[in-house]
Amino acid sequence: MSDLIWLSEAQMRRIEPYFPLSHGVPRVDDCRVISGIIFVIRNGLRWRDVPAEYGPPKTIYNRFIRWSRLGVFDKIFAALAAKGGKQDQLMIDATHLKAHRTAASLLKKGLFPAVSGAPKAA
Repeated sequence: MSDLIWLSEAQMRRIEPYFPLSHGVPRVDDCRVISGIIFVIRNGLRWRDVPAEYGPPKTIYNRFIRWSRLGVFDKIFAALAAKGGKQDQLMIDATHLKAHRTAASLLKKGLFPAVSGAPKAA
């Protein structure tokens, strides 16, 4: 498979300071597991469908769950975003926003705030 994602050594050096310390048994290769996590999330796969090159799916899933609960990924994202400078644009992917089925009727009932200065429909 040629479309596998592998983090470079430079990328790993940037995020390694945020990894929790290993207690007791040494961890499986961090680069392989983190690359597997990114691959699964990026492609919207089930954990059990991760390619064998990244290692056992259970290992990748467990690491993701454990580190998510510890806030490791939040710290990594915050640190990387802070180094990016001030935002001048904010983009939202509307395909992930769900509206309740009654949201369309809010405008008709006058419960939706007027965005423009146009007169209201009668």
